[in-house]
Amino acid sequence: MEKVAIFVDVQNIYYTCKQAFGRSFNYRALYKLLSQQYHIEHAIAYAIAPADDGQRKFQDALKHIGFEVKLKPYIQRSDGSAKGDWDVGITIDILDIAEDVDKVILLSGDGDFDLLLAKVAQKYGCNTQVISVAPLTAKSLLDVTGSHIAINHDLLL
Repeated sequence: MEKVAIFVDVQNIYYTCKQAFGRSFNYRALYKLLSQQYHIEHAIAYAIAPADDGQRKFQDALKHIGFEVKLKPYIQRSDGSAKGDWDVGITIDILDIAEDVDKVILLSGDGDFDLLLAKVAQKYGCNTQVISVAPLTAKSLLDVTGSHIAINHDLLL
């Protein structure tokens, strides 16, 4: 059975699913689907530190499903804008883990990850797969990944 590592950009998946479908992503259905096809070596969800009980319960549910949850504080800038970006953290973890697995599965449609997926495929011979909301996924990301699974109603709550 192929060894995989799953990396979830929680903010990206949350907002793209809400925008495209008006619904939330079903992490339990995803984990069940992938665990039937692969041996899951790592499953990491990158989220923003909880500001309320709802977010805390969601993150506890992710842990119960089997995800390691990494948290970063939500930063409110003085100009009113906000920052809660995990791109560098996700990149570091993928580079650290890719050589030990057969496939890297990234849940994000963010084009900032295109160079990363190209690099792990080239450097480690690692297969790559993106799972995302198709119309909200950067073309550059789709161009470099080995395969793409479009989030559909089967993966929504």
